[in-house]
Amino acid sequence: MRTQVIVVGAGPTGLMLAHELTLAGVSVVVLEKQRERGIQSRAGGLQPRTAEVLDLRGLLDPLLDDAQPSDPIGGHFAMLPVELDCRPWRTRHPHLVKLPQARLEAHLERLLVGRGVPVLRGHEVTEVEQDADGVRAGDVHGDYLVACDGAHSAVRSLLGVPFPGRAGRMSAVAADLTLASRSDAVPTAQGHFSRYPRTAGGFFAILHPLDDGLYRMLFGKLTGDGPGRRAPVTADEVSEALHAVYGPGTELGALRAASRFSDAERQVERYRENRVFFAGDAAHIHMPIGGQGVNLGIQDAVNLGWKLAAALNGWAPAGLLDSYHDERHPVAARVLRHTRAQSLITNPGRDEDAAAVRELMTELLRLPDANRYIAGMMSGLDLRYPGLGPRLTDYDLTVDDRPTRASDLLHTGQGLLLCLDGRTRQLGRHSDRVRQVLASTTEDTADTTALLVRPDGYIAWTDTDEQPLDEALGRWFG
Repeated sequence: MRTQVIVVGAGPTGLMLAHELTLAGVSVVVLEKQRERGIQSRAGGLQPRTAEVLDLRGLLDPLLDDAQPSDPIGGHFAMLPVELDCRPWRTRHPHLVKLPQARLEAHLERLLVGRGVPVLRGHEVTEVEQDADGVRAGDVHGDYLVACDGAHSAVRSLLGVPFPGRAGRMSAVAADLTLASRSDAVPTAQGHFSRYPRTAGGFFAILHPLDDGLYRMLFGKLTGDGPGRRAPVTADEVSEALHAVYGPGTELGALRAASRFSDAERQVERYRENRVFFAGDAAHIHMPIGGQGVNLGIQDAVNLGWKLAAALNGWAPAGLLDSYHDERHPVAARVLRHTRAQSLITNPGRDEDAAAVRELMTELLRLPDANRYIAGMMSGLDLRYPGLGPRLTDYDLTVDDRPTRASDLLHTGQGLLLCLDGRTRQLGRHSDRVRQVLASTTEDTADTTALLVRPDGYIAWTDTDEQPLDEALGRWFG
């Protein structure tokens, strides 16, 4: 089989990347080791920036149509009892969007299959070879390959790419389950995440309700070694933790799915190895806290997708493909640092020194400026790449006498030249890569009347810059 891009892994990162490439007219094949999509809940919500990115492509509203209504609840930092407030960041999605990861994956896969993109399940990658002309994964040949195959990436192993970092120092379990009976200690309604952590009987645990009587439980022992990482999670193990933390009146009903995780943190040194790129958990892993994994992976995909398409469509400027590593590697490195801090501050072992830090951080988060800073960091809304402006605010606009939103103008995956002064600019040879739209708005745009926006939603130029528009067009659009 011949294609332009081979995507290995059908998780949210791989499927989103395939969507971006397909939108740009690039042929893609997705290879996935698992024959069936997993049923475990995993990520239960989307960070505000992830929601915005999906909105840029018109993918969010169809997902929300099927979502369960829920009260708006702010995010958390290290499970501290202060809601993070993203409203100062001028987003339409200031709260976590309640959307299970499996629903996002199913939606993206349906879109791809509907467009004729092969999503080959049960297709394990056991060999990868590349040369100056292309890359081969088994019997599939492509111009490029992107490894989105998770923390234990087969592609990374086959190419001998180091994955430096720190091994896990603790082991815990994530389980989806139902309860046959429950004590008063078991939460029955959804609320801020800080309500859920408990410690008792030598265990720490987090038990929070999902939909339809299902619970997600995270637990581990406070001291001593548990079963090995590869050992299956048993019903007896889950029951022991339930009894210890929530009392003998809490009985396990059904154990739907379970897996083990640790606080290991690792990151590849380079996100590109010739014709092979790494994204999502194949490029970086960290303790699963604060909903960062899907947030990172989706943005990896949207950052890389249009750049790969530019290279394959023949107009990528020099250095564009390498800018994927330059922009995304520092972002993940920052997440590794703050998840490490969060793992210390959560303090399930009740260390007195950590408790003092926890108390101080709680006080700081109640200060508006500190809350805004942490909220921007956790949500991804504060992200700015070197040499670029911030993300495009989703302004309410009027275009051709009709109301629209700025995010609607990026559904095609092209660049955008948004002119708010009614004046047309010269795009020249870039007119097939950049869409020019004349619009008006009553919102505050800080005296900016024209903006050049990359396909991933970040501002590359405004008419207040000293750099001429033509230079910015050449830098990002060839």
